[in-house]
Amino acid sequence: MNRLWRALGLIWHGLVRVISALVFAFRLLGRMLLFAGRLLGRPLIWLAQTGPVRAFFRPVRALEVRIGRSLNRVLPKGLYTRALLIIIMPMVLLQTVVAYVFMERHWQSVTSRLSQALSQDIAALIDVYEQFPGESGTNTIMRIGEQRLGLDIEFLPAEPLPPPLRKPFFDILDQALSTELSLRLKQPFWIDTVGRSNLVEIRIHLDSSIMRIIARRSQAYASNSHIFLAWMAGSSFVLIGVSVILLRNQIRPILRLAEAAEDFGKGRDVQFRPRGAREVRQAGIAFLEMKNRIERAIEQRTTMLNGVSHDLRTILTRFRLSLTFLPEGPEVEDMKRDIDEMSRMLDAYLAFARGDVAESPESTDIRALIETFKSDAERSGHFTTLDIEGDPVVKVRPQAFRRLLGNLVSNAARYGDRIEIRAVHDEKYLTVTVDDDGPGIPPENREEAFKPFLRLDVSRNQDHSGTGLGLAIARDIARGHGGDVMLEDSPLGGLRARVKVPA
Repeated sequence: MNRLWRALGLIWHGLVRVISALVFAFRLLGRMLLFAGRLLGRPLIWLAQTGPVRAFFRPVRALEVRIGRSLNRVLPKGLYTRALLIIIMPMVLLQTVVAYVFMERHWQSVTSRLSQALSQDIAALIDVYEQFPGESGTNTIMRIGEQRLGLDIEFLPAEPLPPPLRKPFFDILDQALSTELSLRLKQPFWIDTVGRSNLVEIRIHLDSSIMRIIARRSQAYASNSHIFLAWMAGSSFVLIGVSVILLRNQIRPILRLAEAAEDFGKGRDVQFRPRGAREVRQAGIAFLEMKNRIERAIEQRTTMLNGVSHDLRTILTRFRLSLTFLPEGPEVEDMKRDIDEMSRMLDAYLAFARGDVAESPESTDIRALIETFKSDAERSGHFTTLDIEGDPVVKVRPQAFRRLLGNLVSNAARYGDRIEIRAVHDEKYLTVTVDDDGPGIPPENREEAFKPFLRLDVSRNQDHSGTGLGLAIARDIARGHGGDVMLEDSPLGGLRARVKVPA
């Protein structure tokens, strides 16, 4: 017993020394690699940045970019589909390699061994026939084949062998059996592996007769291989199904986060709680923090604008009171008009800066809203038509959307005599077009028209009231709903304003 413990102690000490030596060797190798990296790192970086090296690798980079673009065109764009491909493709490749190795090594090898054993049995029976060519020999061969080898043997009169049959598409049995029979038989033979699915017929031309042998297919062919393939395919489908279910549960929080971000961008109420994996929850928490910061900034801006509005209106009210104590005259009337203009401009500036972002979306009847503008335009002497397609009820911020359409219709009424309003509500969008027969805006100046405080008139006089904020406010409100406002050529010869918002 002491010798055993002593031997175990020596083995333990030897292992400790070997492990210590390996640790020391790895440490030394790591230090050498670190020193080599520090020594050669800068020269290699400098060499990689030289012109000849860049010129040498430029075609490779161009080819890489081209291959990447081609793959981007072919590969799916969705995260769910790409993740499925990432899971399924390695599994399919693995199953393909396993199936190939099985077919190439196991299945073909087993089939070759079975064909070899069958051909050896047939060669042994032919040797027996040659030693005992009489009737007793043939009876003995038939008895041995039936009782010992499981073969149905029959001797037919001598006649030419049938012509070779057409090879099957998947002829691994035909090839293996033909090869083994050719190696072990000197006599001509004919085989049929297609005629009957579970049997193989072999005919051998002897000196005075034809030896016909019928064997079960399983004696020369690995017929149970389909079980392995079925198990492999079944397990693959089960694993893919489990992967699809689990992956769908992981993708769903990302889709909810995207929907919440889209709703918040459209100015809608967002009810969102972070779920899913840790990284997805971190992204959701970051989104909620960003949402809270934006809402606080909007609230602070609104409070500041309300304070500014109150102070400025107080000053304007003092001006009006001061003017009431002055005697009537042309100068006083001009000052009153200036104060009214300043009040109107102040309201427009504050409306543009505020944007009515604090208003909540509600179901709004667009028909009633547009008919109000139609009546106002007709009372001011403009010929106005209205056409609405689809459900007139949409979910928008009512007051903001009223200001949007009011600005567009007032612009059309200011510069044209005829106005056509058309609204189309389909499954995804609400599109409203306002056409007029006025002078229009040149295409190169249409984007400039959306800039705040910009007037495309020749002069900003009092005859044409306006602050240059109508289109800017309209676009700001439309983008706050997740849509936009575009200016186009009108069929009436003037300008068309097209509003397109999700609904």
